[in-house]
Amino acid sequence: MSIFQQHIFPVRNKLYRFALRITGSTHEAEDVVQDVLTKAWKTSEEPETAGQIRNWEAWCMTLTHNRSLDRNRSRNIRRTSALEVVPETKSSSDSPAVVLEQQDTIERIKTMMQQLPEKHRLVMHLRDIEEMTYDEIAQTLDMTLDQVKTNLHRARKAIREQMLVKSDMNIL
Repeated sequence: MSIFQQHIFPVRNKLYRFALRITGSTHEAEDVVQDVLTKAWKTSEEPETAGQIRNWEAWCMTLTHNRSLDRNRSRNIRRTSALEVVPETKSSSDSPAVVLEQQDTIERIKTMMQQLPEKHRLVMHLRDIEEMTYDEIAQTLDMTLDQVKTNLHRARKAIREQMLVKSDMNIL
């Protein structure tokens, strides 16, 4: 099995979600992923270069991050899309009211994440949505491990505080 089939192709959806998170456009995200997959294909076919890459997923995520930012800069696109992929847990025994409340909470969190600073938003997305490790996030975003942890802590704290303010407002 080739490097591309084994390590790169299986993460294409994760690359797309990450590109979408940064660009805010499905078309831009598709183009970014196409560029990344093309580059990965060519690189995986070069034995000398391929041997230098230890973690293909992290390498592809880094490429996706950089290409997405480049597209935003070159086209001066402002991120406006909502988070489209959030794991939703739904039990078959949940009542319609519980399901509706869960959906409302998810939508509020999506909106709150949009308001976070970019680094906080990206770190939170990679950790909580993509379930990447701290090391993978650090490598992908070219940050130190401490920066990743700090940004994630601040992002979660901001979301938690906003959720508490919203719940206090609902009580009144």
